[in-house]
Amino acid sequence: MRRTICSLSATALAFATVMQAVAESDVQAEKAVPPANTLRDVYFGNLHVHTAWSFDGFINGAFTDPDTAYRWARGELIPNPGKGDSLQIKAPLDWYIVSDHAEYLGALPLMADPESPVSKHPLAADITGGDAEKSFAAYTTISIGMYSVPPDIDPILGDPKLAKTLWSQVVEIADKHYEPGTFTTMAGYEWTSAPDWRNIHRVVFFRDTANVPEAPFSALDSNKPEELWQWMDKQRAAGNDLLAVPHNGNASDGIMFPIEASFGGSKLDADYAAARMRNEPLYELTQIKGTSETHPALYPNDEFGSFELWDYTLAATATPPEHKRGGYAREALIRGLKLESDGNGNPFKYGFIGDSDTHNGASSIEEDNYTGKFGFESEAKHRLEGPPGVNAAAARQVRQFSSGGVAGVWAFNNTRDGIFDALKRRETFATSGPRLKVRFFGGFGLSGYKPGSESGLRQAYEAGVPMGSNLVSAPDGVAPTFVVHALKETDGANLDRIQIIKGWVDSDGEPQSRIYNVALSGDRKPDADGQIPPVGNTVNEADASYTNAIGDVQLSVAWTDPDFDASQYALYYARVLQIPTPRWSTYDAARTGLKRPVDLPVSIQERAWTSPIWYTP
Repeated sequence: MRRTICSLSATALAFATVMQAVAESDVQAEKAVPPANTLRDVYFGNLHVHTAWSFDGFINGAFTDPDTAYRWARGELIPNPGKGDSLQIKAPLDWYIVSDHAEYLGALPLMADPESPVSKHPLAADITGGDAEKSFAAYTTISIGMYSVPPDIDPILGDPKLAKTLWSQVVEIADKHYEPGTFTTMAGYEWTSAPDWRNIHRVVFFRDTANVPEAPFSALDSNKPEELWQWMDKQRAAGNDLLAVPHNGNASDGIMFPIEASFGGSKLDADYAAARMRNEPLYELTQIKGTSETHPALYPNDEFGSFELWDYTLAATATPPEHKRGGYAREALIRGLKLESDGNGNPFKYGFIGDSDTHNGASSIEEDNYTGKFGFESEAKHRLEGPPGVNAAAARQVRQFSSGGVAGVWAFNNTRDGIFDALKRRETFATSGPRLKVRFFGGFGLSGYKPGSESGLRQAYEAGVPMGSNLVSAPDGVAPTFVVHALKETDGANLDRIQIIKGWVDSDGEPQSRIYNVALSGDRKPDADGQIPPVGNTVNEADASYTNAIGDVQLSVAWTDPDFDASQYALYYARVLQIPTPRWSTYDAARTGLKRPVDLPVSIQERAWTSPIWYTP
């Protein structure tokens, strides 16, 4: 893919400016902690964020660094030195974690600094010279070396001393931007394992920076998740609290959620399940590279199951993954119940977040303010048609990118401890971008729940459990009640419906699932065949507009499972759909006069997914 090259002097100056700012910053040793709200507040953010300090971000035109990325998330305007509009989020985020690739972290921008030894690298001239073909060839060379087994480590880019220095800068920049109660940051990075171009990446982040390691554990150290978890356990023993979040598994070709043995060679037994869940309780359900809740090949009867699919591995050949099973969350979560019922533990007991995977610092989570994944996409023409010089398959991959997703976190306060603990206990929900608010509780004492009231929330927390939690042993076989309350985003689209997706293991030990429409906007009712009339569609393609003449501002329901069997393992999560709104590509086409590619939909139904609640007999 084509890289928009900044001038060498500008790149070097920007890099030096960041380093000077970090060196001069007085990182506060202690920062005031805001009071805790026992009923929780929702905070929106991203933790999967790349900048030019990622090897592929720099090669593909990123013009941001970690400091700039944090400033963007706080609402500042970022100037674009290439073509395209400046970048600015409409509504700032509450928390943000820059998580550049640990492999060759921050090394490639030094190719543009004539005072750095890295500028003498054999590939430096190709990468910084402005020739798209040479730049992409160099990117391929670096990637092949990284993903080889064992990896072919570049001695200049992989210099351990350089890695320690740049990681220390990542930590200092995160500390500089942390303002408890206002804006939360944490030190993080991406562990980038992709055997045979199959994506099993993880973002790793730390609760605080008091005792972080000298350097990250990268895929150059090991490409096996089990060895990452072992390193994380050692970090925890040394006083570091940390978590990993696996990326959306649609590009994993079925190895994100292994069917039999894992890629690392482990049996799917209780020890494997305990290690996986101890280290990574959350899963990235949606991001720029599409949504991996489910796939029509797995659940063909889900009428909303084909949302924003990005059906490729990470190979430059635009190759679709052969295996869907093992790459999508719903199937894996239900299969996890089967493993648990057989006494092997549940390695897939994941909460949900939405995230970005931007490679230019700016998450581009707002559908009408989308600026792409890579730096070269900051120009609308390149988003819709692909950058110059790429083949049709690569151009198709780019225009099929989604806008980024968002993680909603119900936390006691907006601090490192508050956000980290909420993520750890899975009191989270994913959205495809909009910041709608969703509560989800389950329990055996939730009759008479009053949604949206303080007394109702107290009842829900006292008599039930929130999203991400466990229900154990139904009293006298009584069916649990699940409460969902969804409120649309301010100035956003109305809501269509609330669904509850149930998965369970039947009496024959087979995984099963069912979708229940539990709340509908307007006065719609199921017809004689149980089908729900569509909410309608007000999108006008010509000017990329819609109206809230349909749908509701909020929806709430208290629903009791009519098919509950107290002897069966089960899980439940809520899916909240908005009314149809224009896709980012429709906005781009309307603003620029360019043609909307016919393989892209005019409108989409954005949505949120809560973390599940599990029932164990």
